[in-house]
Amino acid sequence: MINVPSASYSMTVRLEITNRPGMLGKVTSAIGKAGGDIGAIDLVEVGKGTITRDLTFNASDERHAQQVIEHIRGVEKVRVVNASDRTFLMHLGGKIEVRGKIPVKTRDDLSMAYTPGVARVCMAIHHDPEKAYALTIKQNCVAVVTDGSAVLGLGDIGPNGAQPVMEGKALLFKELAGVDAFPICLATKEVDEIVSIVKAIAPVFGGINLEDISAPRCFEIEERLQRDLDIPVFHDDQHGTAVVVLGALINALKVVGKRLRDARIVFSGAGASATATAKLLMKVGAKHIVACDRAGALYRGRVENMNPMKEWFAKHTNPQRARGTVADALVGADVFIGLSGPGVVSVKDIKMMNRAPIVFAMANPIPEIQPEEAGPCVRVMATGRSDYPNQINNVNGFPGFFRGMLDVRARRVNDAMKIAAAEALAGIVSKSELSEEYITPSVFDRRVPEAVATAVADAAIRTGVARRRPRAGAGRVR
Repeated sequence: MINVPSASYSMTVRLEITNRPGMLGKVTSAIGKAGGDIGAIDLVEVGKGTITRDLTFNASDERHAQQVIEHIRGVEKVRVVNASDRTFLMHLGGKIEVRGKIPVKTRDDLSMAYTPGVARVCMAIHHDPEKAYALTIKQNCVAVVTDGSAVLGLGDIGPNGAQPVMEGKALLFKELAGVDAFPICLATKEVDEIVSIVKAIAPVFGGINLEDISAPRCFEIEERLQRDLDIPVFHDDQHGTAVVVLGALINALKVVGKRLRDARIVFSGAGASATATAKLLMKVGAKHIVACDRAGALYRGRVENMNPMKEWFAKHTNPQRARGTVADALVGADVFIGLSGPGVVSVKDIKMMNRAPIVFAMANPIPEIQPEEAGPCVRVMATGRSDYPNQINNVNGFPGFFRGMLDVRARRVNDAMKIAAAEALAGIVSKSELSEEYITPSVFDRRVPEAVATAVADAAIRTGVARRRPRAGAGRVR
């Protein structure tokens, strides 16, 4: 299985090198022979007979990084002073902070921002709770809530282990859509307790983003919170994934000249994200879906290795009751959507698909099949990774989605908003730009959050879940 170097395993090594011609070349050759991808080379100090340099390289995993360092140590007259993992350096002290919006430098500032002046603002909200949107952070604030039970690629690592992911999500909310988000990592897995806690803290927030909560508990938690709260509750692992997959699939089907209602779609994985994605695809016309787990195709009447999500797939998809492995299901299929784990399908399986196959291998960090393996056999290839073309990533969904909901003070999330977001995402790629390697915009395309926000806000207004229409200029990404 191929695993290429990436910035997620980026190291900076400080080297003391004997000052002789050709020594730096020996170091770079050693890194190259070890399979490292060399980045920046910086001069730190020139001493008597030595030169100190900082050299950055990317590796494919932690073990590979250490192998590269050992190769460097093997170069004569080179000393590794220290080695730093750049990802860990980025996380020192956490990735987010709280900053005040107003200065507090005088007695007057203090008396208005805090006591005694703040009392009048408190009473205004007490008499009219809707004023909290105008007079507090509620209008622009989201809770990112997890119990750490299903962290992508890591599993059940608990609330402490999950916090760096939630901080990262909060950072992206702010950076991409101007939304203030707070990581809320709960030390409980009890559904009743989670629901109770989120309901208790909800007055602070204009929306709730549920994240990395294992199935099937995530369904009940979302359903109960959506029922009991008057602010939108959005489980990103389900609905964010569904939005970005639909957006990419709309364009992929255009590239290959096929229609969604005719396409035969095979899912690998039948968890929360696959269930939500299948439901959304069916809402917009998909009719031929088969989902597979480790035991093979899900069909009505199957009894082994079942759960509520698989029961849904068995009841609502695969009308022909096809059986067999994922390889069997792929024979004649038009689309493969992988939301499972690494190495699930082979080149041989992909070759059995219909003409111009579309493969979305989205398991992270290692996809169901590597693009290098599948590439020659497919027409459109996409993954969840940033180091390949066509990255399908929830980052293209949730910041703009919440921006749009907050701008109209939405009460809930609905399918019309999800479909509108997916269509807006697809629409950013113009007809002249659309190609096999460009079906979905980059996560750094600054048009994405605003386009998604506008579409979501319009859909919320159209479906009657908005409290207000945004002012002229609202919906902007701040």
